[in-house]
Amino acid sequence: MSSLAPAKLALADGTVFTGTAFGASGEVFGEVCFNTSMTGYQEILTDPSYCGQIVTMTYPLIGNYGVNPEDVESRGLSLRGFVVRELCRQPSNFRSTQSLDSYLRDANVVGIEGIDTRALVRRLRTRGAMTGILSTIDQDDASLVKKAQISPDLVGRDLVREVMPEKPFAWTEGLSPLAECSRPVAAAGSTISGSSTREMHVVAIDYGMKWNILRHLKDLGCRVSVVPGTATSSDILALKPDGVFLSNGPGDPRPLTYAITTIRELLGKVPVFGICLGHQLLGLACGAEIYKLKFGHRGANQPVLNRDNGRVEITSQNHGFAIAAESLPEGLEVTHINLNDQTIEGLRHRKFPAFCVQYHPEASAGPHDSSYLFRTFHQLMAKV
Repeated sequence: MSSLAPAKLALADGTVFTGTAFGASGEVFGEVCFNTSMTGYQEILTDPSYCGQIVTMTYPLIGNYGVNPEDVESRGLSLRGFVVRELCRQPSNFRSTQSLDSYLRDANVVGIEGIDTRALVRRLRTRGAMTGILSTIDQDDASLVKKAQISPDLVGRDLVREVMPEKPFAWTEGLSPLAECSRPVAAAGSTISGSSTREMHVVAIDYGMKWNILRHLKDLGCRVSVVPGTATSSDILALKPDGVFLSNGPGDPRPLTYAITTIRELLGKVPVFGICLGHQLLGLACGAEIYKLKFGHRGANQPVLNRDNGRVEITSQNHGFAIAAESLPEGLEVTHINLNDQTIEGLRHRKFPAFCVQYHPEASAGPHDSSYLFRTFHQLMAKV
């Protein structure tokens, strides 16, 4: 595509942004959201949790270090479109194998640059995340706005089936040497202790999982088996796991009744650890309720209070839904709180060996404050 080709982004509230196209040509719809991370755009692009969304980066220059095959987080790109203020077309990085422009073009993802991303983000913060149309084909404002207004909403849709693996597989890759500083260590003041030298078998339920989670589990010495998000409790228990991991994933957790049923049947039979969507599904399985955040938490700079030890962790996050505090059943206790808006960021079951966090302790790319949670999971399995 010519670097001078026009593109437009139209929102359901009637706002239209005109810019320059990059990546693939075409027209897509999705929930328009924004991410405040300064780095990690490749990890964001390959995060399956962005399925059904058009992602806007708030940092003004994107693409300056290119892309490489080692930093991908999934089998492909699941987001609908990508929005940046300025695209770097000539990256400089010894690890780079491709420009961001060609990477999106090969993945058939539509991009737009040159718009006022500050104005777009301010509108999303004021009005809330909303459906939009990103097009390099239709340049008629009224037509695009109408399409945005009639496009399906993200709420109520099962997007997990679009990104989960088709069949089980074994994971064998550990963390890269470049991730040495993020290797999980025991947390100071942790309330869970215990260790074991035997190999733990973790069954990871993949609802759209980031691969760095699996790398962390493997780096702990675990044998890791991955199963699709539709796996039943019988399927999982037949693998004789020492622990079950509930992964991140896209969209609204409430339509995922099959996952909620499976988790409910696993509780008390095997230690459970959930991240992001896995956190929400564990909450639902225990009787809590979910609501949609106005514009979500997406970025690598979210402060979270660990209520066990009083420490503040800077965390990487990507979610648009949260567990309603007033709906918590007696069986769950809050372990972590978001210091920006006081939403629930972590839960622990009072009776069963199960816990979860809303944020991403695997942190690629992002802070490493919370990597201790993988060690906590390992210690929990060793105690059972």
